[in-house]
Amino acid sequence: MTSRDPAFRCAIASDQRDEPMTGTASTVRAFLLVEHPGPWGVDALRDARLPDGLGDSLRRAAAAAKVRPLLVRRPDRRTDEAGVQVFAAFAHPSRSWIEATVLTDPHELLDLDLAALGAGRSMGLTPYDAPLFCVCTHGRHDACCAERGRPVAAALAEAYPQQTWEVSHIGGDRFAGNMLVLPQGLYYGRLDAESSVAVAEGHVAGRLDLDRLRGRSSYTMPVQFAELALRRHLGETREGAVRLVSRQRRNELTDATFAVGDVRWDVQVRTMPGAELVQLTCKATRDNPMPQHELVSMTQVT
Repeated sequence: MTSRDPAFRCAIASDQRDEPMTGTASTVRAFLLVEHPGPWGVDALRDARLPDGLGDSLRRAAAAAKVRPLLVRRPDRRTDEAGVQVFAAFAHPSRSWIEATVLTDPHELLDLDLAALGAGRSMGLTPYDAPLFCVCTHGRHDACCAERGRPVAAALAEAYPQQTWEVSHIGGDRFAGNMLVLPQGLYYGRLDAESSVAVAEGHVAGRLDLDRLRGRSSYTMPVQFAELALRRHLGETREGAVRLVSRQRRNELTDATFAVGDVRWDVQVRTMPGAELVQLTCKATRDNPMPQHELVSMTQVT
């Protein structure tokens, strides 16, 4: 199939080539979720029916603050007549948090202290102490996200109606159905209706699903790969049990040191572009290499 074939599905192609998901989460620490029932268009902030100029203004303000803005909606498209629901999440590996508010006027988004959010400081909103399960269903961006994401969102909404949201593009379309779990910034991929509920139940109990976890967004991709390689080696699924102590990048090599209880581990990962060029998304107009991670060494140091 070519990049212009409307029948091409990047998630099917990724499955067929048995592409690893480990170490593929977007690297983001600060998220701003803004309720908008849609339609979202191809580029959510640009194409959604926000008030004149608001999408571009919010994009610029968020970029300056190093915040990732996303649109969210309920799977059944219901809205709160009181206003626009907003969540601010900071995905720090050991002190993640969510704050929330409802705005009566969408233009108030530009009054939020995005610089504080980008720096990991409270924005002065209301603390929100439950996880958010955000499923990418952004079909105008990539067909796989809608086709595989909507059944996931529907199943999660039955199990966790207050915590489940559909979300605009979060990256990794070829791993649909994709779910972002906040505030920890955990990216899960290749979910279906049944497995997504199991992943959410595990998260509520403090456990990670190591088979479907793409990575932790607060880490770079090689460090995500290193953490999951170590967790799989130890069989450690407790969310807070593995702590990053240090990391260093030298060309294609990344050295990461983790603490697991009183024991430290050094993990070295090599990251290089794959030799094969492939179509990575449904709408890609050219082929690209797949980033590839390789475990070089894993050593217990104390």
